[in-house]
Amino acid sequence: MSTIETWPRGSLLAALTEPTVRALLRLGPEQSMPAGGVLMREGSDESHVAVIRRGLAKVSAGRSLISIRSAGDLVGEMAALDGSPRSATITMAAPGSVVLIPGRKFTPFLTRHPDAALALAAMVATRLRRSNRRQADFTVYPIRVRVARILAELTEQHGHPLGHGALELGVRLTQPELAALCGAAEGSIHKALRELRDAHLVSTRYGRITVWDLRRLRDAAQAGRDAGHEA
Repeated sequence: MSTIETWPRGSLLAALTEPTVRALLRLGPEQSMPAGGVLMREGSDESHVAVIRRGLAKVSAGRSLISIRSAGDLVGEMAALDGSPRSATITMAAPGSVVLIPGRKFTPFLTRHPDAALALAAMVATRLRRSNRRQADFTVYPIRVRVARILAELTEQHGHPLGHGALELGVRLTQPELAALCGAAEGSIHKALRELRDAHLVSTRYGRITVWDLRRLRDAAQAGRDAGHEA
């Protein structure tokens, strides 16, 4: 293991000091995971947490996609902290590796490392704030704007440069998954994506989404705030 690693901005590990990161990663074995591998299953009583070292994971409740997690992120903390059943299923969206940490080791670690406990609390607050904002978006913004906001946010977090300013979203998204993230019907998502394609902002192919101009997509994400509700 390298003594110094760079973690994506906004991830839990990016908020920790290097000694704390090393202490956390020593709590469990690192395990390779294929695309489609299930880290945790909704409703199960397991209490381990997982640190994503490499790759991307989808967080789903029922058949609805809730969010995407990437390298440096921690998942499964709620069950480890309160002993409740899993509230979501977490599935690898791309090949990668994770460090699996037993719940019985995780909570004492937080006691020994209060900086990690504070960073974890901040991470949970950020996720809750983002979820609340997204719920508010469902009732305020037209669907086209919601789609632009979600795609801009995901591209900023997980986009891979293709050259000439284009970025490919690093995770495959189906239209039903995008519909769940936007709180909209699949038919409305299809129409919104067509409008964004016609504006030469994005292109879609077999679950791959390419953003051709992130700045203009951000502008589209800010537009229409007063446009009222869209069916």
